[in-house]
Amino acid sequence: MVDEDVSTSWIQSKLLSGNPFIGSEFFDLYIRTFIRTLLAYDPDTPEREPGILGPVSAYYGCVEAQGRGSLHCHMLIWLEGSLNPNEIRDRIAGGQDIEFTNRLIRYLDDTIATHIPSSADNDGSDSRKVHPCHLRPIVRLPGEDDSSYNRRLLADLSQLAFKTQLHIHSHTCYKYWKGGTSPKTCRFELDQSNVRENTVADVTTGELTLRQLNGLVNPYNPTMLSALRCNMDIKFIGSGASAKAILYYITDYITKCQLKAHIAFGALDAALKKIGTYRPDEDTIANRGKQLLNKCAYAMLSHQELSAQQVASFLMGYGDYYTSHRFRSLQWTQFEQFIDNQYHSSECYPTFSSSNYEHGSRAENVVLSTGAEADTLDDDNGGLHEPQDGNDDGAQEDD
Repeated sequence: MVDEDVSTSWIQSKLLSGNPFIGSEFFDLYIRTFIRTLLAYDPDTPEREPGILGPVSAYYGCVEAQGRGSLHCHMLIWLEGSLNPNEIRDRIAGGQDIEFTNRLIRYLDDTIATHIPSSADNDGSDSRKVHPCHLRPIVRLPGEDDSSYNRRLLADLSQLAFKTQLHIHSHTCYKYWKGGTSPKTCRFELDQSNVRENTVADVTTGELTLRQLNGLVNPYNPTMLSALRCNMDIKFIGSGASAKAILYYITDYITKCQLKAHIAFGALDAALKKIGTYRPDEDTIANRGKQLLNKCAYAMLSHQELSAQQVASFLMGYGDYYTSHRFRSLQWTQFEQFIDNQYHSSECYPTFSSSNYEHGSRAENVVLSTGAEADTLDDDNGGLHEPQDGNDDGAQEDD
């Protein structure tokens, strides 16, 4: 495919907006291919060659829609034999295992890139008429030698990194800036001065600080970028405070409320107006409360924004996450009530005394499914999982 064969962005946008099912179906195929090919995850074939990150033991990815409606995925990947953050910190701290520390640094430097590759075929100028993400990946031509192939591959990677990974400051970078004399820093912590030539291991705290050859480049994996051809941000969840910060960021990001506060309050106000004035002679306060709760819930749901591709994805059964493992839904409230009924402890209720708490009154009708009953439970998570046998077609995962 050459530049002339690629349709314009406007034509592509019109096609996608007219049929969002295309985008949803392509995204599902895209992610599944990434898992199967680049991650090489296949629990049924243990002798299979590992993927580009190493042998993968598990993954979990949440699907979201951007402001313009296109889908993207935030994914956590676990590697076989990987250590938890505390174990990594202990191995690094004190300099007691220098060999382990050096091997880990070599792996991370080889896996994560933070610069724009230089290429004789790419001077960094915007010479292409077509965005490199719109073109297919570089493939070796028949009879092409290694030198020619690697040169074309590097030039393509250089263009991709320049177009997708190089950060350009905008007003959103400083949305939390308070003005005045407070420091005006990019909230993404990307700045030209943020450069580190080498990955550093602090033997005192056990923390790793990865190298950053270009302060404005989002970390990426070269092989992933060449194959996926989209923006990505890859991070190593390693040791110490940095690992906790990343985990907090991921959790906060994927659980953020999609409904803006002012829209939610407007919906609640409309629900209150719809329910009308309370008339004690016609209705009980308990029933009134239930009606208000229902109307508020329906009003907020009706104001929830969903992109066309998200809706299409659910209609086609793709769900909103990808996972390597099955999960069972746990009705936590009922479970908690059952435990409290069996092993009540007044210490769990410091504001109530045992005299005014009726033991067992909260869970008289709770029954937990066990044994064969539990085996008949369905996967209620609405997502996708890898098939566990040959008869399961997959009710089952840059950036």
